Amino acid sequence: MSIDMATAVLSDPRAPFYRAVGDEVQVFRAAAGRGLPVLLKGPTGCGKTRFVQAMAHELGRELITVAGHEDMTSADLVGRFLLRGGETVWVDGPLTRAVREGAIFYLDEVVEARQDTTVVIHPLADHRRELPVDRLGVIVPAAPGFQLVISYNPGYQSVLKNLKESTRQRFVAIALDFPPPETETQIVAHEAGIDTGTAQSLVTLAQAIRTLDGSPLREVSSTRMLILAGGLVAEGLSLRSAAQAAVVQTLSDDADIVRALGELVDAVLPRP
Repeated sequence: MSIDMATAVLSDPRAPFYRAVGDEVQVFRAAAGRGLPVLLKGPTGCGKTRFVQAMAHELGRELITVAGHEDMTSADLVGRFLLRGGETVWVDGPLTRAVREGAIFYLDEVVEARQDTTVVIHPLADHRRELPVDRLGVIVPAAPGFQLVISYNPGYQSVLKNLKESTRQRFVAIALDFPPPETETQIVAHEAGIDTGTAQSLVTLAQAIRTLDGSPLREVSSTRMLILAGGLVAEGLSLRSAAQAAVVQTLSDDADIVRALGELVDAVLPRP
C-alpha cells in the first residue's frame, strides 16, 4: 500500500486523526500480521501515541495503554491479589488482560519503569509469546491478535535510563519524528480547530525553536504543544499569548531562556 493510500485509510472520519510521513503504517501493519512486537522511538509529542491509536483502529483491535513511571512494578502490569468483600481475589493487570483478550498493549516511555517491569515483557516479545504469572503459578499464552508495543524518547534518556540491548533486539523498531511543516500545519489546524494560516505561524515558530544553534533546551517545541497553543487561540486568546503560555513558559523556567524564546516569538509570529 502506498503512503498516500495509507494516509487515506487513517483519514477515516471515525479514526484518530493521523498523517503518515514515511512507511510507518506499512511496517506496523506487517509486524501486526506476524504478531511481532514494535518499538516506537522519537521525541516527546511527535505523535507516537496517536499513531498507535490510529493503527489499533485500522486493525480493529482493542488498545490498552499504560504510561511507564519509576514507581511501576511488574505487579502493576501482571496483576495482584486484592481483598474484596472479605475474600481475597486475583485481579488481572492491564498486560495480562491484553494477553488474554488479544489486544494491543502499549507501554509508553518504557525506560521510565523499573527493571523488573521490562523483564516481564521479554517472554511476550520473542517466539514464546507467553506471560508467566508467578503469583498464580501459570503461564498465559498470548491470544491471537495480541501485540506488544513500547515507546521511548532516545534523545531524552540518560546513560542510566536507556533501553537494554536484550530488550531492543526483540522488537521491530519504527523511528518517528516531527512531521514536515506542511503536514504538521494540517495536523495542528485539524486538532486545534484553527485556520491554516494560524497553524502555519505556530509551525514556523516551532521550526525556529527546533533549529536554534547551541540550544540549552532539553526538549524542543512539540506538535502536541502547538495543538495546545492552537486550542487557546480557538478560545479567543491572541496568538502571541497562546504561544507564550503553551510553548515558551512550558519549555523552560530559566528567566534568560524564557526571555530569549519570547524574543523569538516576537520575531517570528505576525503582529496583530
